[in-house]
Amino acid sequence: MTDTVSGGFTRRGLLTAFAATAVSAAPTYSNAAGFLRGGGDIRRIKMYSGRTGERIDMIYWIEGEYIKDAVKEVHVFMRDWRTNDVKSIDLRTIDIMAAAHNMMDVSEPYMLLSGYRSPKTNAMLRSRSSGVAKNSLHLKGQAADLRLNSRSVGQIARAASACKAGGVGRYSGSNFVHMDCGPVRSWGR
Repeated sequence: MTDTVSGGFTRRGLLTAFAATAVSAAPTYSNAAGFLRGGGDIRRIKMYSGRTGERIDMIYWIEGEYIKDAVKEVHVFMRDWRTNDVKSIDLRTIDIMAAAHNMMDVSEPYMLLSGYRSPKTNAMLRSRSSGVAKNSLHLKGQAADLRLNSRSVGQIARAASACKAGGVGRYSGSNFVHMDCGPVRSWGR
């Protein structure tokens, strides 16, 4: 059985293009699946970086499979902006971020404060703050520090904790939430 549709397009390629179009036309992410007519579940990530000015808004998973090129773009977006070093971000962290965002039913993208951190950057941040772990999961591409203007630290943290999939840190004084795919735990206020 072939998965190619007439004209040389693959079924997956058509679904990916259709999903991207449907989501951009859909009023909310929760309604986007209805446009796929049996196309399966989709996962979408929306972020911007105040440091680089870059934005990302894309479907990175469809029908039970990650979209390789989309995931690569997420890795580059979440790079260490200080050194420009890129590391593969653990897909579980991306999934936690996307699920928490979806639970909050917001259209606003996350502001990414920190994704991957190089050893050099982590050491520099550690020298300035006692709140930076020596063996931070940021070093492994397994964590993200995020903010939403339309939601409180508590609301974001509750959504991330509801995933029961990793660590959630509340940093109310700095107005951000840490999400990671490590052991399930929480800290902060």
